[in-house]
Amino acid sequence: MSSVDAKSGSGGGLRVGVQKFGRFLSGMVMPNMGAFIAWGLITALFIPTGWFPNETFGALVGPMITYLLPLLIGYTGGTMVHGQRGGVVGAIMTIGVIVGADIPMFLGAMAAGPFGAWVIKQFDKAVEGKIKSGFEMLVNNFSAGIIGGALALLAHTIIGPVIQAISSVLSAGVQFLMDAGLLPLVNLLIEPGKVLFLNNAINHGILTPLATEQASQMGKSILFMLESNPGPGLGILLAYCFLGRGTAKASAPGAAIIHFFGGIHEIYFPYILMRPILILAAMAGGVAGTFTFMITGAGLVAAPSPGSIFAYFLMTPKGGYLPMLAGVVVAAVVSFVIAAILLKTGKQTDDNLEDASERMKDMKNQGKTGNAAVAADNREADRAAAIASSNVKTNVNKIVFSCDAGMGSSAMGASILRKKMKEAGVDVVVTNTAISEIPQDADIVITQKTLTDRAKTVAPKAEHISIDNFLKSPEYEELVERLKK
Repeated sequence: MSSVDAKSGSGGGLRVGVQKFGRFLSGMVMPNMGAFIAWGLITALFIPTGWFPNETFGALVGPMITYLLPLLIGYTGGTMVHGQRGGVVGAIMTIGVIVGADIPMFLGAMAAGPFGAWVIKQFDKAVEGKIKSGFEMLVNNFSAGIIGGALALLAHTIIGPVIQAISSVLSAGVQFLMDAGLLPLVNLLIEPGKVLFLNNAINHGILTPLATEQASQMGKSILFMLESNPGPGLGILLAYCFLGRGTAKASAPGAAIIHFFGGIHEIYFPYILMRPILILAAMAGGVAGTFTFMITGAGLVAAPSPGSIFAYFLMTPKGGYLPMLAGVVVAAVVSFVIAAILLKTGKQTDDNLEDASERMKDMKNQGKTGNAAVAADNREADRAAAIASSNVKTNVNKIVFSCDAGMGSSAMGASILRKKMKEAGVDVVVTNTAISEIPQDADIVITQKTLTDRAKTVAPKAEHISIDNFLKSPEYEELVERLKK
């Protein structure tokens, strides 16, 4: 339900904690997706089995996956903990994990980068205010060098072999699932996790490191396709196009285009949250799609980010287009059929959560008073009380639209809201960012309702507005009208 200030559910603490941890993992990979895509394109084009085999250009593939990508992850993880200084020490420690390993050390980088930054952060806290004037640069440079060097030796001697053993076990587990034909069952966990906004954590925090390692050895990996397959979401949105009602049906065609071609999967999550039973359609579509990928030998050379069909085409190796398309189409068809049955046989409403909520309040009030006018007055009183009890800003200069990664649904929402503000002549800055990077000078923060609890912990002084539908939300118009006045 949309609200000015969403309340935390009983399970909010656990959900928020899992989302934060998942965001931390994916946060080390997502800023570097451009490097992953560059490696994937070079691999697809210039390796011996690529489109344009070239020994000179193909020589870039090994160093990029062995050194560049893990170092970028380690540096990014370090900066997340202790800024640029933490990033430098994290990268130094990461090289210790890399050297001597015979597999790409993505998991090692995700451990070494943040840990190295944490160590130097503790040192900086211990010496804060105790360094004599004029010696700050000397202490800072040599402390980073000495601590970083010691951590690199530690990582090379102890942490590297441990991470390599863990990676080997995980890879063996994935191979076992594939050999046993059980890999599609993983989608029974992935699809519900996506709807809880753990999609980036699952894809970029867990699957991408494993898939990249597999792709370096086999030239492609099906693991890139487990979470990113646009088929299940497309099937659900198409079912809403034909059998939905109200605003859900009206907005579904646009959402389907943005989801399938734009790759913003978060846009279909609210459609499942409106009818939670539709998660069965997503799970069935995911399982069917992965099964098709597996039996046809499909795979991608690198992570398709965002999960657009265009990205799928770019990341598909030579000769792999038919298997890739087969898995996407099968997933969409299965998801559509099940979603259509569930929508057709379920209770018929107009699929508008806001209207449904208001009707529920009206019915409750009418049952108590028998007077529709009193019910309307009570509804307005409820709204006024909600606004009065929330942190409503009267002087608004900056509105931040935030999502998990800050690059998908938040960018789309900010664009829509910015256009509405401009048309209304409201001079307010509208921007987008990841939840973990919400600026403290934000006056209003807009998030999807399941992410509002996390946003509040980052920007507790801001006004928080929760929405359900990224494309068409009544909160946009209400906010524009409010600021115009």
